[in-house]
Formats: sequence, C-alpha cells, structure tokens
Amino acid sequence: MRQVIIIGSGPAGFTAAIYAARANLSPLLVASSVEVGGELTKTTDVENFPGFPEGILGPELMTKMQEQAERFGTEVLYDDVTELEVDGPVKKVTLGNGDVHEASTIIYATGSAYRKLGVEGEERLSGYGVSWCATCDGFFFREKTIAVVGGGDSAMEEATFLTRFASKVYVIHRKDTLRASKIMQERAYANDKIEFIWNSEVAEVTGGDSVTGVKLRSTEDGTMTDLALDGLFVAIGNDPRTHLVHDKLRLTDAGTIWVDGRSSITSVPGIFAAGDVIDATYRQAATAAGSGVVAALDAEHFLADLADADVPAAEAAEVIVA
Repeated sequence: MRQVIIIGSGPAGFTAAIYAARANLSPLLVASSVEVGGELTKTTDVENFPGFPEGILGPELMTKMQEQAERFGTEVLYDDVTELEVDGPVKKVTLGNGDVHEASTIIYATGSAYRKLGVEGEERLSGYGVSWCATCDGFFFREKTIAVVGGGDSAMEEATFLTRFASKVYVIHRKDTLRASKIMQERAYANDKIEFIWNSEVAEVTGGDSVTGVKLRSTEDGTMTDLALDGLFVAIGNDPRTHLVHDKLRLTDAGTIWVDGRSSITSVPGIFAAGDVIDATYRQAATAAGSGVVAALDAEHFLADLADADVPAAEAAEVIVA
C-alpha cells in the first residue's frame, strides 16, 4: 500500500509530487492517458512563472516539473482514474485498465477546464491567438486589436485588463445586457479602448498560422459578419474537474472542493486537494504550484501523526481531524 497517491499532472500535482518524494513518501502520480501536464501544455510562451526570466514554453515547463518529480522517486502512471473510494483509513484508486491502487492519503489535483465556444478554428488556433487567460497572454498583444467573448465579471475583468496592452478590445456578447456586477460594467463602459458588440456570437475563428478574425452570427436574425482581429480571449467560465468526488467530498458554491482555510485539508480525513480544483479566483500556474506544496506538507503531517498514534489507523484519522 502506498503512503500517498497524487491524482493530476499539472503544476499542483507535480509540485506536490516533488515535495512528497523528497520527504521519502514514494508517491504514485496518476497523470492521464491523453493530456499529461494540464492546461499549460496548450500554452506557448509562459513568461510569468518565477525562475524563467526569458520565458518558457508551457509543455517544456511541465516536462521539467515531471523530470524533477521523477528524479526524487515519484512513479508516474499514464492512465485515467475511473473511481475513488475515500472512506476509511485505506483509500482506493481504480484506473481505466482495471488496476486498483491503495494508499493512506490522496492528493487530488485535477485542475479545471476552461469552457470553450466549440466553434471551428478554436482548437486549431489555441495558443496562436486564441486564449482563455488574459493574465497569461495579454502581454503578447501589445498595440493589437483583440476581442473578449462573454458578459460576466470574468469577461469584464479580462477586457479591462487587456486594455493595458491592446490598442482596441471588443467585447462580444450574445445578449444586449451584461450579467456582470454593476461596478465591473461601469469600469468597462468607462474605458475608451473597449467597444461592445451586442446580440452576437462567434461562429468561427479564422486564420492560418494565427488568428486573423472571427465570423459573427447575429442572435437576432442569424446574419453573418466578419470582424478582423489579432487575438480572441474566451471568458465564458471554467469548470473544476470534480466529477470523481461528487457526493464524496464537500464542495463550495462555486463547485470547487472545500478545504479548511488556507490548508489543503478536505472534508474527508486523508484526502487533500490542491490547485485550480480548489481555486475559483486566481487559477495561475504559480498559485497552483504553491497549493501543491501545501498539500504535500499536509499529507506528510497527517502520515506522521498516524505513525505516532498508538491507536488503530481509522481511530487515528478521527483524532487528527477532530
């Protein structure tokens, strides 16, 4: 039986693995059968992760994190988790190939997924003008013309932030009123660089090697128009990947996993959570990595308390949580 199993292969998961491995916990990290490295593998240049003054490609950053985790003894499995059993002192993780792995603790770091438009050209031009993160990619659009899709607080925040770089920012919204808070609306309306395109939805993202524009469809009469752009930011929300722990762990109103204060401690003893799956606000690689540190240290302390407790494991877990 393992001491710790980590589920997820983004910055939170691999950072937790680095810390857990250096603590001699011999972690098993279940990555993915398809998408190892999380959302950063879909990003080109990452210029805001500490330690890389010249920037680094997203896939390269994740490869380096994995290499560091494996250097200290992390075992990585390329498979998908299909079922979790979290009750009791022994946690069970079932994989797609049918194997079942047991552990005293689990660090759940599956991240979140940006909601996508689902239109032609969006996936193909991801990282080449299509982005879901203004903080990550806004710098690359200095003096460019770009658009933000969405009508909520996130869209208004992204549009306002992007005016620091872009010469023009369109906001494309499928209705004629915003659902954003009043203060966020007022900030956007007051910004001379922002122009609203109402009652419209993106039907296609156009471009060869990079974004050159979008085709817009009127939500009123279906007519099509072309809009020339250098970049498109999609801000229609994101969904934490919590499908495996519904009805197993306590969730917040935002759909993220509830943790106790600034810790990674969830509602179930021995289960820890880290990264975007607990963060509905910041969702940055650096904050996810820091969250992975917290989870590894919390798991280490939990295991140490179990080892020191002169009671059966199940009773020790109850004592620790109490």
